[in-house]
Amino acid sequence: MLHLRMITPPHLTDQVVSLIDQTVGTTHLVVLTGAARNPEGDVVLCDVAREAAGELLQEMRTLGIDQSGSIAVENIDLSISKRADEAEEEAPGEAADAVIWEQLSESTHEESTLTITYSAFMIVATMIAACGVALDNAILIVGAMAVGPEFGPLAGICTGLVQRAPKLAARSLIALIVGFASAIVATTVFSLVMDAIGQFHEGMLEAPRPNTSFIWQPDPFSFVVALLAGVAGMLSLTSAKAGALVGVAISVTTVPAGANAAVALSYGDFAQMWGSAVQLMLNLGGIILAGTLTLVAWKLLWRTQHDRMIRPPGAPRI
Repeated sequence: MLHLRMITPPHLTDQVVSLIDQTVGTTHLVVLTGAARNPEGDVVLCDVAREAAGELLQEMRTLGIDQSGSIAVENIDLSISKRADEAEEEAPGEAADAVIWEQLSESTHEESTLTITYSAFMIVATMIAACGVALDNAILIVGAMAVGPEFGPLAGICTGLVQRAPKLAARSLIALIVGFASAIVATTVFSLVMDAIGQFHEGMLEAPRPNTSFIWQPDPFSFVVALLAGVAGMLSLTSAKAGALVGVAISVTTVPAGANAAVALSYGDFAQMWGSAVQLMLNLGGIILAGTLTLVAWKLLWRTQHDRMIRPPGAPRI
């Protein structure tokens, strides 16, 4: 269940209450007349089943509540109420399958903004991967994959394309490009410094590396795995199962490819650098393609539930 708190202009309160009453899966409706001070208006509270929340939020935005008042959404960890149980049973579908587009847009907005913290994580992850490349250490490579924050901008691009939000897509693309560019440049310098102090040497890069040579040798499976990771990543975001993102992060060769390209560049090995760049592009492209198609399919699926979300006038609640 989700808890909605809305500040509504007095002339729209009746419409908001009517909309909530007509939407299946809603309960615990409370109206506090004149309770809001900034902005001034009424406060309307209600609980709604997650699978019905997306439709209700879209209708609220159609009324302009997000412009003239406010809409706040909170997760309810525990609700001991027979009415809440009935509301969840009434709403079609399952909560784990519900997509709340406003929540997805907000989360991807936060994760896809180019910030100092985002850049620092990207640079550190790529440097860790560079150590893994030089030492042919798979553990370091996996650790670098888990640290890398690149899935946020990738999800932002997918969401921006599906939701027709060009600003979100552009901001995410800039964060992705600038993040990888700065990480590769910083890691190239890092590799040169490590070479200067005797920790890296060219023989490490050119020696057989059974654990990490796949990084600069892309094959069809690189693209296939990226497609599967894109599907899994978007499913984890839309279902609020963030734990699955760790598995997504360590299944694709994005950060390690950038690291191998940086180390190869520092030693002038353009063959490995090019192979790493192709690996990086295949993984990024596969994730974006699969993530976008997953969101499109999810949107079409939930569009078929639209009519079932509206209770006919006069129909009794369960």
